[in-house]
Amino acid sequence: MKPGNTINVFIFAAAVFLLSVVLAHGADQTVGMMHTDKAALEKRFGQKPYSPWAESGFPRQVYWGDTHLHTGLSVDAGLFGCRLGLEDAYRFARGEQVISSTGQPVKLSRPLDWLVIADHSDGMGLVNGLAAASPEVTRFEQGSRWSKGLRAGGQTAVETALDLITTFSQGKVDPELLGMYSPGSKIYASVWDDVVEAAETYNDPGRFTTLIGFEWTSLVTGNNLHRNVIFRDNGDRAGQVVPYTTQEPIGSTDPLELYKWMTNYEAKTSGTVLALAHNGNLSNGIMFPLDVQYTGRKLDAFYVEQRARWEPMYEITQIKGDGETHPFLSPDDEFANYETWDAGNLDLSEAKKNEMLQYEYGREALKNGLLLEARLGTNPYKFGLVGSTDSHTALSTAEEDNFFGKHSGSEPSPQRMLHPFTETKQGKFDGWQTVASGLAAVWAKENTRQAIFDAMARREVYGTTGPRMMVRFFGGWDFTLQDLNSRQPAFQGYEKGVPMGGDLSAHKGGKAPTFMVYSLRDPIGANLDRIQIIKGWLDANGKTHEKVYDVAWSDNRKPDSDGKLPPVGNTVDIKNASWINSIGASELGAVWTDPDFDAKERAFYYARVIEIPTPRWIVYDAFRFGVEIPEGAETIHQERAYTAPIWYTP
Repeated sequence: MKPGNTINVFIFAAAVFLLSVVLAHGADQTVGMMHTDKAALEKRFGQKPYSPWAESGFPRQVYWGDTHLHTGLSVDAGLFGCRLGLEDAYRFARGEQVISSTGQPVKLSRPLDWLVIADHSDGMGLVNGLAAASPEVTRFEQGSRWSKGLRAGGQTAVETALDLITTFSQGKVDPELLGMYSPGSKIYASVWDDVVEAAETYNDPGRFTTLIGFEWTSLVTGNNLHRNVIFRDNGDRAGQVVPYTTQEPIGSTDPLELYKWMTNYEAKTSGTVLALAHNGNLSNGIMFPLDVQYTGRKLDAFYVEQRARWEPMYEITQIKGDGETHPFLSPDDEFANYETWDAGNLDLSEAKKNEMLQYEYGREALKNGLLLEARLGTNPYKFGLVGSTDSHTALSTAEEDNFFGKHSGSEPSPQRMLHPFTETKQGKFDGWQTVASGLAAVWAKENTRQAIFDAMARREVYGTTGPRMMVRFFGGWDFTLQDLNSRQPAFQGYEKGVPMGGDLSAHKGGKAPTFMVYSLRDPIGANLDRIQIIKGWLDANGKTHEKVYDVAWSDNRKPDSDGKLPPVGNTVDIKNASWINSIGASELGAVWTDPDFDAKERAFYYARVIEIPTPRWIVYDAFRFGVEIPEGAETIHQERAYTAPIWYTP
């Protein structure tokens, strides 16, 4: 089959087979395979094991989770009314019904497989003290004032919350007050003990995994440099430390100091930890530096080595917008303008949009990583891509028809579409602009802390904007259509190549690499429009480039004379908040060879899987509450998945 052709549903039986594995979600929760010497087996029996799955050591299951959820322990979540805690968050994620902070019953359509509660490290638990009017808090002027305001409710509580957030982000909270909820204090140690204990209590290997974590909350004059820190370890190790904060002199806003803390953690506990950068589209151009850090420190070998060592993942999509790319950066990408947030940062400072964008978005960072590798010997932006929610409700909701918003003030109500989320000098973000996104998918051998963490560390991950489509992506030198059309394409994928997140080294003779990609739609979701492979590369003159290739698509469409594929169509019924799967395909796949390959050029490739058009969450709100959709609001979108890249190095 030529690249670009859609795989027939009957021919492409491999995807159906793998879907049965995904849906048999309980029969294969703990793999626990014992391996023997394959050569000895072949010598004994004269052939490989008859059962294809016997002795198969590769990851067979995709597990769905969220690396970025906040409870009422986070200052901002608590200030905006979140009253749910650690246990509520875990119970909800594992599939139980809970009552939200606004008194609404809520339940996921399907439970998650794993969860990281990543409450903000700075001031963790402070709002609990304010809400309870704790004497330790109210003896301070700020503490007394904020406690009274929050407990007053209504508009007074809103104004109090905004005042506290502004004061906190500017570093003007009374140091003694903040010190009570900082490393070194008994209160802070007690809060972290509660975090660790809850994770231990709800961790159920093989069924539901909790990974201990926190969010390091670096705000440089309001510019976002947040990292989520995730432990591989159980509580006996993670409990030996408390989270790293940004409060000097014991903390810092500099990522290099966070990496030092992580190094010390591993040395002290013999444990293992990693970090992932928060979605960078509100960083005001400082998330992915190319020449100089925000501190004025020039990028050098130490910086790129440390960042590459500690950050194997990046949050490509979440409630505050999509972070893959931007139309200014990718003018030839017709799908670039997806849920774009680009109007400055949280401290309302001015910024020249076109200057900052290249240091905020994931695809541009991947390209600049090639440049830095050529310059300094290490690629600091060699990361896998995941989605997560960044929800501050303790509710990990990424489904359009079951979205409970960014914070408790944006939980379902007739008014929430119009309620401003934030405002900058460049413009404001209305409630309807928040995004019901996203989810993190990991290919792992079993549903345990160690297996899921190890998948993250090797970057065998992908992110979606909410749907649970299954995606496999392999790179190699001699994949064939027969490999794809077999009933076990993953066997050939691992045997003849590398999976998403892997590396391809140079091949004799300058041969172009081949890529095998396939996807199944979410079993209860929308059909697929197309699969694309995005390539980025560095030419001999030190200039980076990108190109988007359509490699598989539905409905027998034909590209035009310019190679552009016609739109898939649209079945969305806005009035009734519905769509039908009469267009698109339930599964797509392709074996594709790079037609523009140059063996001398560094490159990366990742797959983007795009669904047919479906309604955004505001359409469900309008239907259920009987309200009008705001003028200019986006009502239809095409949800998607982003795989971790595969890198080629000459």
